[in-house]
Amino acid sequence: MTTIVFPTVDPDNSDAEGVVSTWYATDGSAVAVDQLIAEVSVDKASLDVTAPAAGVLHIVVGEGEVARQGAQIATIE
Repeated sequence: MTTIVFPTVDPDNSDAEGVVSTWYATDGSAVAVDQLIAEVSVDKASLDVTAPAAGVLHIVVGEGEVARQGAQIATIE
């Protein structure tokens, strides 16, 4: 199992948070390595999240939900 985490934007602030803006892949869908799977927003910036491994995506944090940087937002099995 591979863990997908919210990107670290500010390494000096471990409490920094952001929002999962969009999931481009659905829960339970097959994803490929480097496939764009989500977009997250922090402050005034948006970041893309790509799949680090191939497998089945299991979403933990839904669209519009807040997550702390480094926190698990999904897994790939």
